[in-house]
Amino acid sequence: MDRFLTLVNALNLDDVRYLVIGVWAANYYARGASLVFHTKDRDLFLPADADNLVRCWNACDSSGLSLWSGDEPLDSPRDRWLAERVIERRAAVRAADDHGMEVDLSLVMADLEFEAVWSRRRTFTVDGIEISVARLADVVTAKERVGRYKDRLFLATHREALQELLDREAREPS
Repeated sequence: MDRFLTLVNALNLDDVRYLVIGVWAANYYARGASLVFHTKDRDLFLPADADNLVRCWNACDSSGLSLWSGDEPLDSPRDRWLAERVIERRAAVRAADDHGMEVDLSLVMADLEFEAVWSRRRTFTVDGIEISVARLADVVTAKERVGRYKDRLFLATHREALQELLDREAREPS
């Protein structure tokens, strides 16, 4: 099974609330290879909920991923106390394996609130595994609001393809 699907399956089994965001989220809306975007890592948006974060870390561990904060391994024990400190600092945590898979575990998505984005999510099924994905409109909005050079470049480079996908998304029932 695909390494990312292994992680998603573990997240689902542990009742972790998460949303795939960023470029990989946009790929779930693509209907053909010509609209697939490429990036090195994947991004998950998590609520600022310590218990959910601990369950997420456990799912990462059970999927064979190591956890990092900056250039350091995430401290142990990975408990509620540590999760609360990560949430206070909105610290970025990255899950990675020895095969090049990297997943950023983020508590922020520009200035969007998790619950609002969660309420608009789409669920895609890949190889029988359900994947919670942020709406494409939310992904584009976040990239516009953050305004990093790489986000502006992505939006400008793929403007037509993104608009086609956004138009299709707007026509689909929620």
